[in-house]
Amino acid sequence: MATRHPPLSPAQVALAPARSSGSPPLRVALFDLDHTLLPIDSDHAWGVFTTRIGWTDPVLFGRRNDAFYAQYQAGTLDIHAYVRFATEALCAQGEARAAAAHREFMDQVIRPAIRAEALDLVRAHQRAGDQVAIITATNEFVTRPIASAFGVEDLMAVELERDTRPGSSGWYTGAIAGVPSTREGKVLRFGQWLQRRNLRRDEVHVCFYSDSINDLPLLERADEPVATNPDDPLRQTALERGWRILDLFPK
Repeated sequence: MATRHPPLSPAQVALAPARSSGSPPLRVALFDLDHTLLPIDSDHAWGVFTTRIGWTDPVLFGRRNDAFYAQYQAGTLDIHAYVRFATEALCAQGEARAAAAHREFMDQVIRPAIRAEALDLVRAHQRAGDQVAIITATNEFVTRPIASAFGVEDLMAVELERDTRPGSSGWYTGAIAGVPSTREGKVLRFGQWLQRRNLRRDEVHVCFYSDSINDLPLLERADEPVATNPDDPLRQTALERGWRILDLFPK
């Protein structure tokens, strides 16, 4: 039985399957980040790192961080509650100290985790002339430098609200700005991405790489879904639907 979807908003229309048109469509390669391009979860790893440098209590933070990660894996995560928790120390430290800590995080945690296989995959799409973008449920502060390390300019991440009141620091508040790029939110965020570029859906061929069943809404609307290092539920779904499976990081 075919999967039924609710009516799409104008932005979500961008994710309907491409129709034949007079010219070849622009090819867009979308990548999830954590456990897709990276063999680790950057959001969880950032939390562990901030505990190591003394920003948070190792027992209390570790327990809550692990609990939120388990909720994410189970598809039950309250993204607003998680982002408030995950950015609490970040907000308290201020912009300068946070930026310095992130540089250490990149050097000590992220760059050693970046695998040649993932870099090669991204670069292959870039060499082919594809428009490459990363779409992730991790926040923009953590992921912007990671996207840059992969040579990817276009990033759709959870955007963080800034305090713009007169006389304020302009730093993060701990709240989410706009639509969080998680689950069905990824569908809407990518639709907005296309709209900003004045692209119609029949002008675009979408290839989407993801490891997680949480990304099923966007995978279902891609022309070329690729289950990449998939979790067990996504692997089973990919097998049932005949989707390509890519084990980029063989165990």
